[in-house]
Amino acid sequence: MENFDLIVIGGGPAGYLAAERAGHAGLKTLVIEKRAFGGVCLNEGCVPSKTFLNSAKVLDYANHAANYGVKVEGKNSIDQKFVVERKNGVVKMLVNGVKATLKRNHVNIKEGEAYIEGKVEGGYSIKVGEEKFVGARLIISTGSMPVVPPIPGLRENLETGVVLTNREILDLTEIPKKLVVIGGGVIGLEMASYFSSVGSEVTVVEMLNKIAGPTEAEISSILQKTLEKKGVKFCLGCKVTGVEKDGVIFEKDGKTEKVPADKILCSIGRRAVTQGFGLENIGVNLERGAIVTDDCMRTNVANVYATGDVNGKVMLAHTAYRESEVAVNNILGKKDRMRYNVIPSVIYTNPEVGSVGETEESAKAKGLDVKTVNIPLTYSGRYIAENTDLSGICKLVVNKKTNTLIGAHIIGSYSGEYIVAVSAMIDLEVDIENIKKLVFPHPTVCEIVREAIFQI
Repeated sequence: MENFDLIVIGGGPAGYLAAERAGHAGLKTLVIEKRAFGGVCLNEGCVPSKTFLNSAKVLDYANHAANYGVKVEGKNSIDQKFVVERKNGVVKMLVNGVKATLKRNHVNIKEGEAYIEGKVEGGYSIKVGEEKFVGARLIISTGSMPVVPPIPGLRENLETGVVLTNREILDLTEIPKKLVVIGGGVIGLEMASYFSSVGSEVTVVEMLNKIAGPTEAEISSILQKTLEKKGVKFCLGCKVTGVEKDGVIFEKDGKTEKVPADKILCSIGRRAVTQGFGLENIGVNLERGAIVTDDCMRTNVANVYATGDVNGKVMLAHTAYRESEVAVNNILGKKDRMRYNVIPSVIYTNPEVGSVGETEESAKAKGLDVKTVNIPLTYSGRYIAENTDLSGICKLVVNKKTNTLIGAHIIGSYSGEYIVAVSAMIDLEVDIENIKKLVFPHPTVCEIVREAIFQI
């Protein structure tokens, strides 16, 4: 039985980053992963979906090349089998990179299913197959899995392959003629954007009256209109009541309708993985199925931390990275805490959506006195030069009392790349007058932030 300073359960973004940081700091560290290092993000989420979306973006450019004075001969089409093969190559390279980085930081790697046996002298006993290990401290980073609600026919058609989750849809080597997406959140919209671009007739069925969940309302509306121009159909305010092998049944305003489908993507949400590996043996508190943590990532059990999707706070890979750094810093005796109000989010459709902080509505609901600036991205010369659809906007939310930014919401090219700059401004509480003194490179799309600041 080998003893470790830290055992990390889960090798996704939260787990491998925690192990890397701990190993680099000199802690004897073991990371255990039961399926595939890199977790959902690298294997069936963030990264592989972006390889798909980039291929669609290239196809979109080819299809509209004439708008930019480029002549493309013949009919443009997607080689879906090649797209999947390229995706698999990207995933393999990155997963191997994760393992190499862990080894370089002297982290012990164990592939297999971890089970927490309980508290023992020196820490916590963890069993993997026939082997046992003891960790003085634990970080639980077991991630999340797709929600599969009890909709009649959903689970049965998931087993037959008609219904897909984010995992299976990224292995499709043929483009479905008709794709129905259940759920208009980030994953559903990204896949709707991709498959519409490559030739599917896509319909999104969403229970809410808007798409993209908590995304700022006007940004959400522009995104919907843009996707509709590309052929995506939206059925909003609809409750799915049944799934059949050839379509999805839903109710709206008391009427029942059915939309035909060859394939159906179930993208309703995700839930924390907290069952089946012995959390109950050490008494870790759960709330709504997720592990309860404080802003230092501590659970109610001494020397046990939880980072990433498993705590259910903000299910984003970059949130998981930061949570793991906070946990390891606190283990090392360095004071650190999470600040969830400054975590940026990106929807990687074409165009991209970048958001951070408060919307005007959420700020007013908190009783804040705010001013909102809303300007079109046509204030940016590069944006106009590189786009023919010029519907993008930038919205900034300012706290009038402190004269600082508290929110930013942008739809348009590269927004996912420069939203971090605005996030830093919010996090550091930079005065608006000082932001005006920052120099942005020209011509860039990110200059839109500077233009908006001068409208305040």
